[in-house]
Amino acid sequence: MKIQDICTDCTVRDEALCGTLSEDELWALNTIGRRQRIARGDTVIWAGDTSVICANLLSGVLKLVAATPDGREQIVGLLYPADFVGQAHAGLADFTITALTDAELCIFPRAAFQRVLEDHGRMERLLLQRTLTALTAARHRMLSLARKSAEERIADFLLEMALRAANTGCRATPDGPLTFDLPLTRGQIGDVLGLTIETVSRQMTRLKAAGVIGLPGGRAVTISDRAALAVCAHAA
Repeated sequence: MKIQDICTDCTVRDEALCGTLSEDELWALNTIGRRQRIARGDTVIWAGDTSVICANLLSGVLKLVAATPDGREQIVGLLYPADFVGQAHAGLADFTITALTDAELCIFPRAAFQRVLEDHGRMERLLLQRTLTALTAARHRMLSLARKSAEERIADFLLEMALRAANTGCRATPDGPLTFDLPLTRGQIGDVLGLTIETVSRQMTRLKAAGVIGLPGGRAVTISDRAALAVCAHAA
């Protein structure tokens, strides 16, 4: 019954680590897992603290933050539903992880999670595979920051946000424009993309003027012309 209580209504099970597990492996995880809701702004893990949990992100968006020598924070990554949170074999946390939106996690105590991995070698290999995929994606983002223009970075970011929001955004018709709320402020978008807040605002205004996106208000964005946005993201 415990497996059904935790997993039956999980909306990301097919995309998360659990989606590739056997029933035996899934049972092992469910004996140590629990769901926990996190309010927007709450910190899940502090950099430098002992790493005590791992988790699957079920809903919401988290940010990974590193502190610069002068005390400022730098967003170095984002975590979305189905992403794995934490480091199974790290004694200390490398980054602070904070909720950008209300979120829900399926949490595993790290020590118990390590024991499960030791008993289930295939699960450990699958987790390593996901970790390497995430590392490759991070390297691609670094290349993007080095080579893409400000317009290309913003367009690429909005395309990724639209893809993430495909199931939660609003459409007037099935094939119509997609409207969703950005989980980041424009200043935070600038941190992620290596741009100033003024540049972020200017580029989004230009995309709006070109009829590529709409800005209904607040953090809401409407993707009016996805094809044109894709062209802007790969203009080089």
